[in-house]
Amino acid sequence: MSTLALLIVQADIPNEADRAPFDEWYDRHMPDALRAFGALHAWRVWSRTNPSKHTAFYEFSSLEAANAAMRSPGQEFDVTWGSRATRTRDVLEVVQRAPVSD
Repeated sequence: MSTLALLIVQADIPNEADRAPFDEWYDRHMPDALRAFGALHAWRVWSRTNPSKHTAFYEFSSLEAANAAMRSPGQEFDVTWGSRATRTRDVLEVVQRAPVSD
């Protein structure tokens, strides 16, 4: 059985004026990244405790697929945002999923 894995892409957008354009850009970028990575699902969030923090999650059916996506260069992000955003990426292996119980 394959192990679910997540690619986590975190970005720090310190300038408040860049956040709305970043949102608009990511609305276009995420579907392309989802296809390019071959991910099962993708979603993204803004932190409500630190408004400059944005996180995108890409779900994969295997750790190998997530690691392959992690090795992609991410050039579009770098070209578009340059020094206006700091980005980090990580791969997480899902080790437990608990169902909701009554």
